[in-house]
Amino acid sequence: MKLSVHFIVAIAVIPSASCFVPTAASRSTSSLKVSVGGTSQLTPPKKVEDLSDSSEELYNQNVQTTYGRYKLTIDSGKGCFLKTTDGKNYLDCVSGIATCALGHNNEFLTKAIENQMKKVHHVSNLYFIPEQAALANWLCTNSGADKAFFCNSGAEANEAAIKVARRYAYNRGIEKPVIISAEKSFHGRTLAALSATQQPKYHKGFGFGGEMVPGFDSCVYNDIASLEAAVERATSDGKGLAAIMLEPLQGEGGIIPGNPEFFAKARELCDKHGALLMIDEVQAGMGRTGTLWGHENLNVVPDVFTSAKALGGGVPIGAMMARGEAATTFGPGDHASTYGGNPLACAAGLAVAQYLYDNNVLENVQARGEQLSQGLEKLAEKYPTVLGQVRGWGLLKGVECIAEDITAGELVAAAMNEGLLLVPAGANVVRFVPPLIISEEEMNMALERFEAAVKSKAN
Repeated sequence: MKLSVHFIVAIAVIPSASCFVPTAASRSTSSLKVSVGGTSQLTPPKKVEDLSDSSEELYNQNVQTTYGRYKLTIDSGKGCFLKTTDGKNYLDCVSGIATCALGHNNEFLTKAIENQMKKVHHVSNLYFIPEQAALANWLCTNSGADKAFFCNSGAEANEAAIKVARRYAYNRGIEKPVIISAEKSFHGRTLAALSATQQPKYHKGFGFGGEMVPGFDSCVYNDIASLEAAVERATSDGKGLAAIMLEPLQGEGGIIPGNPEFFAKARELCDKHGALLMIDEVQAGMGRTGTLWGHENLNVVPDVFTSAKALGGGVPIGAMMARGEAATTFGPGDHASTYGGNPLACAAGLAVAQYLYDNNVLENVQARGEQLSQGLEKLAEKYPTVLGQVRGWGLLKGVECIAEDITAGELVAAAMNEGLLLVPAGANVVRFVPPLIISEEEMNMALERFEAAVKSKAN
């Protein structure tokens, strides 16, 4: 999955979540239960139900500190609510960062996973997998795609797209392919996806001689002149344009919707130069924006688009869809994924697809999205020194925190105190990404709790 900028903000809000510093003792090989040249002596794993309040301590001892965590330990969930180990209930408007589309403990999804586990949960892509074929068919039937490739996460899906773009360009005789992505974009944490992510703060310490993976250039999102200049650079000095890679709505960049004219120009430039238009639907896709795919809001048809997060409703799965020649660019041996498209993950994806269809979920997203926009705009009018612009589509919405002495992360922490889980986006935006099944009553509750949080900080 895509790892979000809110973790960095969380560190500033709750520094104890990432304050563990390894001691000499913790680094010592004497603490390892292995014998040189021999076989390790196995010990049983701890039982989760016996951990009580010691799970945070175990985190600090044994889990690498790559996240800043809020001081919550989730025990269980149902629908749009989560319960912590200390018995408190929270209305979840994070949904695993736009992942748990059907909420928590959804009976339909749970049953599908249970049934598949009883049948077969993993084989290998050496063999035909009916669940994979059915899910690929649904994805292609409900988009402009011809074929799908399955993997495990959004970053992997974007890596696959990057590889397709490079091979596609190579097949056209381009040996120095360039992929253009937008400033403030976020495409994942693997090295090539991170290189496509045009946020320098994520690059620090991962380059070679100060450079990331070569072959990427940037433009300003929604700025046609900037895009045209980037294409000119990408088609000069022996280089060639391989692809333009964009999010239909920038999530981590601050909930910034795409501009239809900008995307139309991107389509035009790709057609002119024989390049691929690639849309990152990892966060915006699977109904989050009120349409199945975010790019439908922009009236543009991509050559390649990627999905993950909500695709499996919380079960790890990613996919790269492609049409035309891009769909046949990969041949046997060109790309692979051990777990990609296994029966269990695809059974989850099929269950999500069926649930969206059976329950008119897209209509709910549209209605609740409008309710959320109106509610946030009223709060912005009521608290004009704290809240600013409301942005986004469907149930991918954000509101600016404009107070000089209050951060988005602090508003998120205040909301948590009111029993509401939210997540920052960018430096100054509070993001709402609830389960797509959230009800009118639950949305009103979310707005009431958010107002209480804003009021507590405004005073």
